[in-house]
Amino acid sequence: MDKMRPSMWQYTPNNSPLPLPKQPFICGDSNLYPLEFSPDSTAALTFNELNKSLALAEVDGEGLNEFLIARAAPTLADRLPILLLGELANPFQLSRLKLGLIPVINVRLQNLCRTYADSLDSRMIRPGIHHITLARSEGWWELTHLAFATLPQIKKMIEWLNNRQHGDWRPVKPNEGTLLIENNSLLPPPPFESLNWDGNNETCSAEEPPPSGPQLDITKVIVPIHTKHGCYDNRGRLIRCVHVGQREFHANYFRRGSSKRWQDILRIV
Repeated sequence: MDKMRPSMWQYTPNNSPLPLPKQPFICGDSNLYPLEFSPDSTAALTFNELNKSLALAEVDGEGLNEFLIARAAPTLADRLPILLLGELANPFQLSRLKLGLIPVINVRLQNLCRTYADSLDSRMIRPGIHHITLARSEGWWELTHLAFATLPQIKKMIEWLNNRQHGDWRPVKPNEGTLLIENNSLLPPPPFESLNWDGNNETCSAEEPPPSGPQLDITKVIVPIHTKHGCYDNRGRLIRCVHVGQREFHANYFRRGSSKRWQDILRIV
């Protein structure tokens, strides 16, 4: 990735939220910066330890904290980790919110998957796009993005998901699954054929590649969930975003099933 304007990043609502960045980056209102960060240890890190390491990551020829200070932006000590599962991880969309500088790194989810909320956002296209949420999935893994944002920035992200009204999206902290920093930007998710369904439970039998980065405490991480419709229920099974794209989901699945309650798909702190 090269330094560029976020408005030049590819984005079409029909293909939402793809394409997503393959490497860590910093998203600003007018510029997108590549972030050089790839910790070589697989030992677990606290978020205080992660902040110290990330503060030294190189961006535009200087350390991240120096970069933030030079631009009058809050340092990592004043930021919280939040998972960006869909639209908000696309630099084009994130920059449109005018939130200021936000560092984003690549992470791996374990025993959790990205799936579609059973709702429709018609602001950008008709009939609308389906935002992405989180659900438990035994044996599963996949890549996603972890941002470091201030509390006001996070509040504005949630407000945007709720169309700037009092809505059904709210921030929570997961109490299950595992989160690791991921250095392999090409890490493939399990194939569809590896999913097993016994009529009640769905599991993944694929062999997961070994970790490439340290584990983080997922109970300290914020994730937006949809409290009214949870996620789409495909006759008991989940629709994983890595297997079914936005257009295919809307055309072939949406309104042909029901919804799972958020309490049934994710335990929270």
